[in-house]
Amino acid sequence: ADALNADAIAKVYALKGRPANNPLIVHVTSIEMARSVTSQWPETADKLAQAFWPGPLTIVVPRHVRVPSIVTGGGETVALRVPAHEMARGLIETFGRPIVGPSANASGSISPTLAAHVTQSLGEGVPVLDGGPCERGIESTVVRVDQNSVSILRLGVIGRDEIARVVPVVDAPAQNAGDPLPSPGMLTRHYAPRTPTRVVEAGDVAGVLAEHPRAALISITPTNLPGSIAMPADASSYARRLYAALREADAMDADLILVERPGGIGPIWDAVRDRLCRASADH
Repeated sequence: ADALNADAIAKVYALKGRPANNPLIVHVTSIEMARSVTSQWPETADKLAQAFWPGPLTIVVPRHVRVPSIVTGGGETVALRVPAHEMARGLIETFGRPIVGPSANASGSISPTLAAHVTQSLGEGVPVLDGGPCERGIESTVVRVDQNSVSILRLGVIGRDEIARVVPVVDAPAQNAGDPLPSPGMLTRHYAPRTPTRVVEAGDVAGVLAEHPRAALISITPTNLPGSIAMPADASSYARRLYAALREADAMDADLILVERPGGIGPIWDAVRDRLCRASADH
């Protein structure tokens, strides 16, 4: 939807059933377009954009008054990104204005990584621009930019060390209850299946399965158990496969989705564990 049209954006919130306090990411095609919807564009933001755009980094900066507050969840900052996919950039270029681009699914549910997932979540009546499977699988890293440093609001494939090679990184300030959320992906429960989901260490899998013989298992450790979904051992492939695996498990009519906690090291594994933590937050 047009990022400068409050009525169009309201339809996005209604279609997704998205909470009004959960901001949207505004997608642009260039630094120049990004600047047009900000009241401040610090040099720090410029360095990040030059290093990581197009790509999976969202930059949060003060919004311009022309950006409707519905976009920002009532806050005074706006989240901006240049997508890596040529089709997405082509859509924005053809339209000629920034667009909001949340995940195309019911709010809080498993993110789509295939066009078919969009139809499953939102129904046949929603037009789908199919650019093929998602390359990364999980959402962008989100950073909040201050004048001389940045803080990470949402983990993603671009990690702290990589960002710190460009600009200083500090810990994000605590989010006070009632304050507007500066970024999507900060709700405690998110990316979640309908089926109750638990994440456990590899050594605890057998015990939980004994208690829940109808559980669907997602694991890296090889198993011949019925209702099990084998996951890749490398971080990038695991992240790419994660949401599709959760969807498959959710369709099994199991009483529990059991996920073996991946133990790898690095920013992608950190982001994967963040998504699994939120997907299982109520269990």
